[in-house]
Amino acid sequence: MNVIATEKAPAAIGPYSQGYEINGLVFTSGQIPIIPETGAAPEGIEAQAGQSCRNVGAVLAAAGVGFENVVKTTCFLADMEDFAAFNQVYAKYFVSKPARSCVAVKALPKGVLCEIEAIAVK
Repeated sequence: MNVIATEKAPAAIGPYSQGYEINGLVFTSGQIPIIPETGAAPEGIEAQAGQSCRNVGAVLAAAGVGFENVVKTTCFLADMEDFAAFNQVYAKYFVSKPARSCVAVKALPKGVLCEIEAIAVK
C-alpha cells in the first residue's frame, strides 16, 4: 500500500490520509472545498463544487492518474436543493461519467456544502 500525499490538496483534518494506492486502485479520501493555499472555502455551491473537484484532481495526480481513470465517486451534499447546480460543475470534471452515489447529509466538516471521494484505476 502506498499513501498518497500532496500539498496541492487540503491536508487531512483528522486521523486519515488524502488517499491510498493498492493493487492498481487509487482511493481518495473525501475532498471538501478548502483552498489549500488559504485554508478557506469559497462561497456558493458552484464555487465549492469546483474546488472539491480540483482537490480530488490534485490527489489523483499525486497518484499518477486523472479524472479519466475514475470508476466510482461518492458525493455528499449538505442540501439536496443544490443537486442540479452541483451536477453542472461535476460534469465538467468527471466527463467519463463514472458510477456515482450522491446523498444529502446533515452536515459536513467546516460547514461546507459538498464533499467528493473517488476510486480510480491505474
